[in-house]
Amino acid sequence: MIKLLSHLAHLEITTPDVEASVRFYEQQMGLRVFAREEDKVYLRAWGDYYNYSLVISEAAEPGLAVMAWRTSSAEALEEAAKRVEAKGVDVTWIEKSPGHGRSFVFTGPYGHTMELFWEVEKYQADGEHASVFPDRPERRSQHAVSPRQLDHVTVAASDVRGFADWYSEVLGFRIMAYTVLDEAPVTVFSVITTNEKSHDLGVVLDGSDRPGRVNHIAFWVDSREELLQGADILMENGTPMEYGPSIHGIGEQSFLYFRDPSTLRVEVNTGGYRNYVPDWEPNVWTPSAGSNNLYRNGAMPMSMTESFPPSDAPSATEEGIHPDTREALLNPYAKQGRG
Repeated sequence: MIKLLSHLAHLEITTPDVEASVRFYEQQMGLRVFAREEDKVYLRAWGDYYNYSLVISEAAEPGLAVMAWRTSSAEALEEAAKRVEAKGVDVTWIEKSPGHGRSFVFTGPYGHTMELFWEVEKYQADGEHASVFPDRPERRSQHAVSPRQLDHVTVAASDVRGFADWYSEVLGFRIMAYTVLDEAPVTVFSVITTNEKSHDLGVVLDGSDRPGRVNHIAFWVDSREELLQGADILMENGTPMEYGPSIHGIGEQSFLYFRDPSTLRVEVNTGGYRNYVPDWEPNVWTPSAGSNNLYRNGAMPMSMTESFPPSDAPSATEEGIHPDTREALLNPYAKQGRG
């Protein structure tokens, strides 16, 4: 079967205050503005091989407007469109977009909009930004957290397994793992991937009435030391840590979570495994096994269940689940006296 997708290329997020968000990603995160065009600002990390990986646009609420993926070939782009259309999903072709060529856009069954493209402009650094390393698109940032590149996005959906199955069947994502609650047969999380990473797309259970929501966006740094330094710098400059630093069981990445000025959750991560097994069967984790916190020594804060845009409806961990089970998800170690 033809491999359709290569990797996550960029994300477009929304915010009520574009300039406040741009300042944060520049000054606190160390991204760099590549271009401004109409009502959008395009930013890049120093290791991005394309012109940009984050687009910020204005909207009334924080959220995810588009997640964009590069296909593995021109033929794969055409084939992907055929497969999406065969599922009864409308496809809209765009002949030219900033930084890349012909693409198509669709909104999947759970309300998330994807853009797929093949032709893309490769970033060329000028003298000021050129690296002494020929394989690097740009010299390493000297600023703040300074992630090398965009890593993944985690969205929210009403049916975690249904979401994973649809994107696996239609676009060839590999399903890598699930999290099922210890005390109820409820799947609350899954990770899927287009390549050898543990995931470049995650999905959390969403009990709200708003489709197309996002839980967080994530950037990659090269080492755990850089991640810890990033946490230090962010806190020193007024950005508190929402969760972490720690290590996920699923994926085995070191992580930290915090919020940008719009309240959108941002993760910085590093490490983890690479998986090249073509017939991989996803493992089923539980919170008590350390799916989120490999050390099994701390509770995930309730705020981590929030997705964006906000919803007045209860989150998945609050809706239709017994209070004891909800506690098991958020603090699975309490019964062991270690919560």
